[in-house]
Amino acid sequence: MYKATVNKKETFSVSTTKDTVLVKDKALNVDIKEISNDNYHILNADGKSFNAEVLEHNVELKTATVLINGNKYNIELKDKFDELLHSLGMDAGSAHKMNDLKAPMPGLVLKVLVNEGDEVKKDDALLVLEAMKMENIIKASADGIIKTIKIKERETVEKNQILIAFK
Repeated sequence: MYKATVNKKETFSVSTTKDTVLVKDKALNVDIKEISNDNYHILNADGKSFNAEVLEHNVELKTATVLINGNKYNIELKDKFDELLHSLGMDAGSAHKMNDLKAPMPGLVLKVLVNEGDEVKKDDALLVLEAMKMENIIKASADGIIKTIKIKERETVEKNQILIAFK
């Protein structure tokens, strides 16, 4: 069972079987035929016909933008695990937000490769940290914007010390 939110306004429960959709715990018998990739024809038990086109679909975030008979709908789905994470303040969206970058090990900062205010993408190199006579390139774990750089080149750092803060 999912909780569906349409256009950030209406929220209701949804679940499906092969040929039945439960919306607000009410069974809707529908016939869905795929016409082409991301284009569908839907016929409900009342004989009403709908043309649906999936414009965007993000499996990871459980979102979709669908065009139904010319009307655009932004849909967000949440399952019981998403609801639990939300209640704990750990939304899926916040999981993709860059947190403070901490030193993975003690070492010496050889080079800082970014500046405050820079926008970085996942896997961009941020700094070079020397540890145990090896140079380690520390990369961004997600997209973000650099708020403050807490260290300088040639500075010794301890494990878990905050190196860079993100917005």
